[in-house]
Amino acid sequence: MNRDARKNRRLGGMLAKRSLWLPTRRGWLVLLLLSGLAGYGFVMGIHPFLAVEAPVPARVMVVEGWLPMSALQAAADRFRSGGYEMLCTVGGPHSDEDRNNPRNQAEVVAEQFLEMGLPPAQVYVVPSGDPMRDRTYTSAKVLRGWFLERGGLPAGLNVVTEGAHSRRSRLLFEKAFGSKVAVGVISIPYSNFDAKQWWRYSEGVREVLGEGLAYLYARLLFWPD
Repeated sequence: MNRDARKNRRLGGMLAKRSLWLPTRRGWLVLLLLSGLAGYGFVMGIHPFLAVEAPVPARVMVVEGWLPMSALQAAADRFRSGGYEMLCTVGGPHSDEDRNNPRNQAEVVAEQFLEMGLPPAQVYVVPSGDPMRDRTYTSAKVLRGWFLERGGLPAGLNVVTEGAHSRRSRLLFEKAFGSKVAVGVISIPYSNFDAKQWWRYSEGVREVLGEGLAYLYARLLFWPD
């Protein structure tokens, strides 16, 4: 080792002096511009990505029981106009604070559909029990078992859900039903905030960012049993 190399070392050779490249003012401006563009793309693109609308040809409609009344009314309209033969309501306890109530989301929503005039012979209640986690997947898994008990799986079904929950719902129903059943999704817009400007509403920030994280969990970390 020459003298210059020894001069650039300390603590018995455990530390060494190295050259460090740093951005210039122009470089920082470019990095700032790229960061701004990435942030803008994220803000503008995350909700359309999560709130996917992709129905498939199907005679079965599945409605998640936690949806608000405005979404249920939209679902009833789509059921009437879409040529469906069966509407299945799924869901667990009606609220986290009322787990001892015998009425569950699936039952309550089915009653609301009947009040809207849907034929009783076409509305089916499929409660998903009381899961403490992975509620959407549990609802899909219970529904799959219900179909099998009735004679077989449908060729396709469309899941009705709300806004940014749509892509995750479709993914979890696909995991539960497998590749032999075509799973589509109908995304009902939010009624309590403008999804095109979700970042301006506290409800929008909680919903979109929360669903974004939940989708990443479902895509990368969740493994069906």
